[in-house]
Amino acid sequence: MKKLLFLFLCPVLVFSQTSLDTVEELFENKQFEKAEVLISQYLIENPSSLNAIELLGDTYGHQKKWDDAIGTYEKLVKANPGNANYHYKYGGVLGMKALQNKFKAIGFIGDVKASFIKAAQLDPSHLETRWALVELYMQLPGVFGGSKSKSLHYAQELENLSKVDGYLAKGYIYEYDNELELAEKYYKQAIEEGGSLICYDKLTRFYISQNQHEKAISNLYAAYEQHQDKDLLEQIQALEKKQL
Repeated sequence: MKKLLFLFLCPVLVFSQTSLDTVEELFENKQFEKAEVLISQYLIENPSSLNAIELLGDTYGHQKKWDDAIGTYEKLVKANPGNANYHYKYGGVLGMKALQNKFKAIGFIGDVKASFIKAAQLDPSHLETRWALVELYMQLPGVFGGSKSKSLHYAQELENLSKVDGYLAKGYIYEYDNELELAEKYYKQAIEEGGSLICYDKLTRFYISQNQHEKAISNLYAAYEQHQDKDLLEQIQALEKKQL
């Protein structure tokens, strides 16, 4: 009987361990439904695994199952209220739920802000939280707590942590507020400081949004010269066709 029980349990235990080991690969392949099944099975045997609970919440988020994601991340916040990332993710899915139903959004805004602010307080170096606060305060109407000054405050915190992120955040703020010269200035500073494809892309998109296609093409050529990315050549060709 003991041998039979051992043989019965072995595949379950091995599968449970394997399930978490393969989640990363499933995420990379965007097979979130399969990942959800594997993690859920793992949690049957390991219900207190915070790592597995977080991964389950991530699968819900990728599938836009906002209610499930909210409930899952809420468990994490309650289990470990000192973890900044849990507060950040909880606030993020609350925000997505609010966007899904604008009539109910007012009821979520306070919790969204509170979660992001808590995450920022818990982790002074949490870049993603500060980016979320920059965007949140710029996009919220003033009557709901929107504030350019608060957005700039968190952009400055970003700059103190990472000059590139700070410059990009300020570029975003000034572009959103239609202060175009300042937006261009900070996007260019981000390129000078970091020079990544993301930095070049932000400036390119800015120029395109302003119908400044010649500047966009020039920026793409500069990006290609540095990164030799073939996708940039395709973007250049597409923009040059528009000019014909």
